[in-house]
Amino acid sequence: MLQKDKRILVAGDVMLDRYWFGEVNRISPEAPVPIVRVERREERLGGAANVALNALALGASAALMGVIGDDEAGNSIESLLEKHHISSYLSRDSQISTIIKLRVIGRQQQLIRIDFEEKPTDSVLRDKLNRFNALVSGFDVVVFSDYAKGSLVNVPAMLQLAKQQGKIVLVDPKGSDFSKYAGADLLTPNKSELKQIIGDWASEADLQEKAQNLRRSLNLRALLLTRSEEGMTLFTENTVTHVPAVAREVFDVSGAGDTVIATMAVMLANGMTLEDAVHIANRAGGIVVGKLGTATVTEAELFPQQ
Repeated sequence: MLQKDKRILVAGDVMLDRYWFGEVNRISPEAPVPIVRVERREERLGGAANVALNALALGASAALMGVIGDDEAGNSIESLLEKHHISSYLSRDSQISTIIKLRVIGRQQQLIRIDFEEKPTDSVLRDKLNRFNALVSGFDVVVFSDYAKGSLVNVPAMLQLAKQQGKIVLVDPKGSDFSKYAGADLLTPNKSELKQIIGDWASEADLQEKAQNLRRSLNLRALLLTRSEEGMTLFTENTVTHVPAVAREVFDVSGAGDTVIATMAVMLANGMTLEDAVHIANRAGGIVVGKLGTATVTEAELFPQQ
């Protein structure tokens, strides 16, 4: 049984996921594309906000730091956070629009995704380090959810502060330079993200050598490689643990990485070993890819026997 008093602070790129559902009955006379007659609209928390929501779904308390625009989409995010009882420490930037990912769904298939995004301004970002410093002591685990959208700055300083206070620090990384994440407990790159850093690998032995070299160079407690249909591989100082995929049916992979890192955060906050936490996070990832869009996994789904 998971403890209900664990607190997770998520800092990162906050997004609003919009879904337009409709019927597709004909092809447009203007271009060879389907016409979707929209019948239903839905809004969900995306990016770092989806990580916080996933932590909440597993019984933890969640708080969110990030940047949104001073606009209608930003208001929607704040309303969703309030609805789900996620503590909001978001900064409003009047110079930008809130990041939106709009997905058009017809016949249960995603037909197109349209992204709206701008990088936050420096003046808003400068305040985030002070806010983080004031907040971090009240949490068990810190998660940095980096989507490379520009709202995660001062990561080395924030990470160092969290570690000085004895916090567990997890990072979902992006980009061509992982050095800013040095000293974290766990990094959770997917295959393409890791290849950007270490290059391709010719075999499992080659992957193991390159991944372990990266882990040691960054002074990480562990590196968790998420490998889609190949499952996950955890690299620590003494062990390499591979967990095969358990997805019954892959319906939609969007947000699966959010579920994995949130599950790891909650399990580690509950005192589990990395190896045990990875098996549960792998199960959570297998469940969430069977759902449409950004979604969550509950404790009852993870532990049905309890």
